[in-house]
Parts: sequence; structure tokens; C-alpha cells
Amino acid sequence: MQLLANYLTLAALYALIACGYVLVYRVSRVLTLAHGEVMMVGAYLLLTMGTLFHLPPLPAFIAALLMSLVVGLAIYWMVMRRMAGETVFAAVLVTIALGILLRGAMALVWTPRLQYPAEAIAMENPSVALGGSVAVSQASLLIIASAVLVYGGLFLFFRHTTWGVRMRAVGENPRLAAQRGIAPHGPLALAWGIAALTGGLAGMLLSIDTGIDEAMAIIGLKTFPVVLVGGLDSLSGAIIGALVVAGAEILAIYYVDPLVADVAPFLVLLAILMVRPWGLFGTREELDRV
Repeated sequence: MQLLANYLTLAALYALIACGYVLVYRVSRVLTLAHGEVMMVGAYLLLTMGTLFHLPPLPAFIAALLMSLVVGLAIYWMVMRRMAGETVFAAVLVTIALGILLRGAMALVWTPRLQYPAEAIAMENPSVALGGSVAVSQASLLIIASAVLVYGGLFLFFRHTTWGVRMRAVGENPRLAAQRGIAPHGPLALAWGIAALTGGLAGMLLSIDTGIDEAMAIIGLKTFPVVLVGGLDSLSGAIIGALVVAGAEILAIYYVDPLVADVAPFLVLLAILMVRPWGLFGTREELDRV
């Protein structure tokens, strides 16, 4: 049972991070390589809410989430909006440069040393017994609950709200959407904003459990197999990809060797891409074989 608890926690974390990749790609067709750094920004914003403003946990989380949303909106309006009409490859290179700049800026402002936002906002992270010898941290339960709420909210948002329909329209056919009176910049900016918010939430909850330093961005890169396995433009695929990749990683830790855990997701990725290069639930026409 402890194995199952660890598996669900890791899968929920991967799914929470992966939805940001999917949102950005689904609406703008840009694969952002700065998502790990954006996730770190959210965690550092939570740290700042405690060290600078001395906020308690709930207000600190709300303030940091709102600021993460603003960061995503600013990234689009200040950087990515200028890439309209350019090649996808050029936009991806811009996200790489953005990630490097963000990581350097965070090291200058917050220093690269390991820090603990939980201490800054006076939030406890006790171990929660789930029966028998099974126990997980409170942050792990929050990660699982957050993943469920975020995906449930996103599915409702895309199906039953005006802005959700606009984002889907811009992602599927931006020219036709523009002809129908949908200005693309609003939905595109909102996609980047929501991606930053969900990624920031993942970074905040992870930092409560393990602390934060510059190595957190690596987890963002480790989520790539999740997104590619599930399909770059599929939220449902992100969930399945998270379950598959987390399962491979957990089994490698418990039954093979912990050193193999970092390799296992990429082995799964290679196996899936050889059969379905567009991912399990991705749209075939959206990806070209290299």
C-alpha cells in the first residue's frame, strides 16, 4: 500500500506540471522549455510571501498563485506575443533563452541555496497515517487533491465557458477563429497565465515537501516524457502519461535500482514513440516524424 501511495503522489505531481505544457501547446502550438523555471518562480513567490510579508499559509498561497498568473500573462505579452508569425522553432528557442534568464534572475534574487517555504509561512507538513503502515506527508495529499481539482476545473472550463471555447477555437484553427471575431492574443495570454498558475502551484506544494533550490527546474524537464507519452495537445493524455511514467519510475525504484529511476521515464518514452510518435492521445496531424 505504501508503494501505491507513493505512486499516486508522483503521478499527481507529474500531471499537475504536465497540464501547463499541454495548455501552452494546445492553444499556441509552442512547446515551452521554460516551464520548469516558471514552476520555480511560483515556489520562490511563496517563499517571498512568508519572508517579506509574513503571511500565514492560506493567504500566502493565494497571493503567490495570483502572482504566478501575472507572471504567465507577462511572459506572453512581453515576450511570446512578439513571436507571432515566426517559426515554431524560433519560438521554442525563445523559451529556452527565457528559462536561462529566469534561472539566473532567481539565483541573483533568492540565491541558489536550499530554502524552505514551509518554515517561512509557518506551515506544518506532518505525516498523515492512511491505515496500517502507510503514511504520506500532508503536502503529498495536497498535491493529489490539487491535481484532481485542477483537471476537473480545466475540463469544465474548456467545455462550458466562453473563454474556454475561445481558447479551443484559437488552438484548433486560429485563422478561422479570427474570422469569427475571436482576437487571438487574449486566449493565448490566458493559456500562458493558467499554465504558469498550475506550474507554480506544483512548485509551491513540492517546495513545502522538499524545499526549493535551482535543481527544481530538472523536475520540469523530467515531465517531458509524461507530456510526450500522453500527447502534446491532450489533457486526458497528460493524466494517462503521468500514470504510466510514474508507474515505471516507482517500479524501477522498488524492484530494480533507484539509480535507474531517472532513466525509466525516457525508456517508456522511447517505447511509446516507436509505436505512436504523436503520443497515446495526441492528434496525429499535429506532429511530424523527424
